[in-house]
Amino acid sequence: MSTAPDTIDFILESFGHDSRFTTRRMFGEYALYADGRVVALVCDDQLYVKIMPESSALELLCDKDSPYPGARPHYLVEESQFTNLRELPDILFAMAAVLEPPKPKKKKPRV
Repeated sequence: MSTAPDTIDFILESFGHDSRFTTRRMFGEYALYADGRVVALVCDDQLYVKIMPESSALELLCDKDSPYPGARPHYLVEESQFTNLRELPDILFAMAAVLEPPKPKKKKPRV
């Protein structure tokens, strides 16, 4: 089952900060970017936040689950928690601040 575009719209609207959060479709699911760095995944219409020291505030509030088979556990943020977790965007920005920037893609030589 893949994530519906309406779910992505709901998540982005909940966060605000239109220019700082983006998503990218990957294999029917989505990667969530904060300031250009992947901080979470949206799989099967659910938000999975990376487990990092900067996201430790979610430890007692969220269950842990894997976004797909074989993946590392993430914090599972339920839809009902979006209104109660007003600090979630700040947590995601703090995570982005310590993550390495994406590596530039190498251009393929033309033959």
